[in-house]
Amino acid sequence: MPATASVNFRIDSALKRSMEETCHDLGITMTTAFTIFAKKMARERRIPFEVSVDPFFAEENQAHLREVRADVEAGRNMSVHDLIED
Repeated sequence: MPATASVNFRIDSALKRSMEETCHDLGITMTTAFTIFAKKMARERRIPFEVSVDPFFAEENQAHLREVRADVEAGRNMSVHDLIED
């Protein structure tokens, strides 16, 4: 196993929280995310890629889907057309 080194830097606390949430959604740690980025950047000698979370799984979308489901299950004025539009 290669020797490791620590890297310390400061970022805005809101950005850190957002990154932690995204890493959690991706199933990785922040250390893993930075390591992936560093390896790819070193290999390609450029800002290498975009890693993103499928917007389907975003909490805002999931909350909306829960609301629609609750409306359908409760029989609240939902038609097939309403569901397609959502």
